[in-house]
Amino acid sequence: MPRKTTKYADAPELERLGMAIRRARKDRGIAQEKLALDCEIERSYLGGIERGEVNFTYMKLVRIAKELDLPVAELVTWANT
Repeated sequence: MPRKTTKYADAPELERLGMAIRRARKDRGIAQEKLALDCEIERSYLGGIERGEVNFTYMKLVRIAKELDLPVAELVTWANT
């Protein structure tokens, strides 16, 4: 299981972005395990992203957005609405 990013643990911005990623994944009927595999990250790490527990890199966000067939900007917009 990924460690919580201590500096930003439970930051509302990360929580909202994680919820947007989870929403997009579920809307597309993609299992968390499959998305993680396609993005070449651990499933538990993706779970941490979706829960807003880790401050992940921009390139991981780009990879996730690509696998969800969404522009990064759309995920960020969902996170801020």
